[in-house]
Amino acid sequence: MTAILGLSAFYHDSAAVLLIDGEIVAAAQEERFTRKKHDAAFPIHAIEFCLQRAGITADELDHVGFYEKPLLKFDRLLETYLSFAPRGFRSFWKAMPAWMTEKLHLRREIRRGLGNGFKRRIAFCHHHQSHAASAFFPSPFDQAAILTMDGVGEWATTTMGVGQGNKIQLTDEIRFPHSLGLLYSAFTYYCGFRVNSGEYKLMGLAPYGQPKYVDVIKDRLLTIHEDGSFHLNLDYFGYCQSLRMTTPKFHRLFGRPPRQRDSEIEDLDRDLAASIQVVTEEIVLRSARHLYEKTKSSNLCLAGGVALNCVANGRVLREGPFDSIWIQPAAGDAGGALGVAQFIWHQLLDKPRQPTKNDSQRGSLLGPESSSDQVQSVLDRQGAVYEVISDPAELDRRTAALLAEGLVVGRYAGRAEFGPRALGNRSILGDPRCSDMQSTMNLKIKFRESFRPFAPVVLLDHVGEFFDLADGHTSPYMLLVCQTKTDALPAVTHVDGSARVQTVDKEKNPRFEALLAEFHRQTGCPVLINTSFNVRGEPIVGSPEDAFRCFMKTEMDALVIEDCLLVKEGQRGGQAE
Repeated sequence: MTAILGLSAFYHDSAAVLLIDGEIVAAAQEERFTRKKHDAAFPIHAIEFCLQRAGITADELDHVGFYEKPLLKFDRLLETYLSFAPRGFRSFWKAMPAWMTEKLHLRREIRRGLGNGFKRRIAFCHHHQSHAASAFFPSPFDQAAILTMDGVGEWATTTMGVGQGNKIQLTDEIRFPHSLGLLYSAFTYYCGFRVNSGEYKLMGLAPYGQPKYVDVIKDRLLTIHEDGSFHLNLDYFGYCQSLRMTTPKFHRLFGRPPRQRDSEIEDLDRDLAASIQVVTEEIVLRSARHLYEKTKSSNLCLAGGVALNCVANGRVLREGPFDSIWIQPAAGDAGGALGVAQFIWHQLLDKPRQPTKNDSQRGSLLGPESSSDQVQSVLDRQGAVYEVISDPAELDRRTAALLAEGLVVGRYAGRAEFGPRALGNRSILGDPRCSDMQSTMNLKIKFRESFRPFAPVVLLDHVGEFFDLADGHTSPYMLLVCQTKTDALPAVTHVDGSARVQTVDKEKNPRFEALLAEFHRQTGCPVLINTSFNVRGEPIVGSPEDAFRCFMKTEMDALVIEDCLLVKEGQRGGQAE
């Protein structure tokens, strides 16, 4: 038996992943345990879960890998600060304590985090190698082109390469400070959203605006080349030398300072969101076409934070030259933990790789789960009123009936999802046919902005009836946007007629598929709303306690935790606390 632990930490979305003989046994983000959204701390709790899942201890690990090279990253920080000195001194002074105490001593920190039980060497992988490995090795392809894009790793911000068999090779890169991820984050910041967590809000806002500023962005802020490479005009961006993403010159260009968070969204914000989305899609499409010309591969694998831009992904699938694309579900830094573990197994240890028909990530259902006894113990301590329904078919029938009545149901079932998307096991569900369901779920349950769209989950065999997804393609990880074909699903159709689709089949998630099939049987509709089981500002629920707490403090109507059914009207007080 060969046990490999992959780790990511100290920027955002810390995570741990465990492989046993090349199989992904467990994967989890630290935020699900600590309840700190995008927690960057060393993933002690995630490591503990992974080891417990496999029934091993730290001293039984054969290899431990970290998803990037800290000394190279430190080199980039020092060179950048020196290039802008003395302007960057405040940013430099704020960053240095963490580097001096933790980041430059990662071997020590990792060994300490493992209880000093691991005595072997620790492997450090390049940041974008980790992304590329996470994109290709779990994919269903024996050969594929690889494109990774994010904010920045050590120096690289974009890489291109190929995967073949059990090896990957990166051949091209764009280097910091020229970064598509940081460009998008600069507009996220300027439009009043939080960097590293609000980019998806900007993407959701884009269809409400007009791309009026595309020419301004391309004339003043960056130069885009035919091959998708680009150069930013750094006079407009402050991330090299300050604690802010944009400069006063950027603010003068668009006529105001950055929007204050939670203040009213203006037409300028909507139009800038639309404009930077168009520019982002152009760069991604040009890069994909250039990569195809270099590799002539019919397959494309994507990872890195930009790969979470599902609108751009949809355009690559529809308009790009590739026949098939596969996107890492945990495309951000959490997925780097998976990438370094698989890089060690395949590339360093030269272990063979046999692609599977779909992928080897098992639906990304790789996190913790709770037994019925554990759930009942939690509910009893909370004084909850619940019914145990041990027959899965009967539980699905009751749940589907509640949904068909227009009620909102939280679902906590099986193993948690690895990555930022809830894929049915830690989800809030609703009927997509109800015209007021989007506003109800946004304002009374999720407590989030009214413009934010919800995703539809659809039985794979019926996807073509409702959504314009290319023939033969699936979207199991909710990472592709396509147009809807009907007006019958108002709650999941965005203002531009699009939807971020999730397809469900028996192989990846048989229990969720059975619930969706039962809803189809009762209503004739094979589609549900699927949004993550959390409220604004919190991570997705990680335990039965989290699920019950979220249920009680919102206007959710019912909750299914494993085989326990709770109805809000039956609880003490009957309403949210």
